[in-house]
Amino acid sequence: MNTPENTSKTTGVPLEKSDAQWREELTPDEYRVLRQAGTERPYTGEYWDTHTEGVYQCRACGSQLFTSHEKFDSHCGWPSFWAPLAEGTVRYLHDRTMGMDRVEVRCANCDSHLGHVFEGEGYGTPTDQRFCINSISLRLVESKEPVESKEPAESERK
Repeated sequence: MNTPENTSKTTGVPLEKSDAQWREELTPDEYRVLRQAGTERPYTGEYWDTHTEGVYQCRACGSQLFTSHEKFDSHCGWPSFWAPLAEGTVRYLHDRTMGMDRVEVRCANCDSHLGHVFEGEGYGTPTDQRFCINSISLRLVESKEPVESKEPAESERK
């Protein structure tokens, strides 16, 4: 995959590309999940059981979305995080597909599908949220230094 140019980091304007551009830059599996809101099978993704220190970027545009510090073992088969890296890095959409009532999580920069967020499942995390994210939507950039914890924003606290 080519590394897409990400102009929004300097302009603050969401990244927009044509469907043809996305199809050219992403593999068929990446395209199915990131651009068509598909889901990878549980326990098959690259990061579901990874404990490597680093920052998780959007595979489509390179925006930093999550860190390894907020990642936790939820035993659901997908990478799980209790909060995004920072407020505004992801956006939320009401999702009523597949006969369920869920909250979809998308990259705020390029509008790629990442996964879903669930609340109130009883995990012992600071936010009681589980961002259930497809591995194929992410790229882990390993850190040589331990990743710093962030205090959850007021809106992320339960």
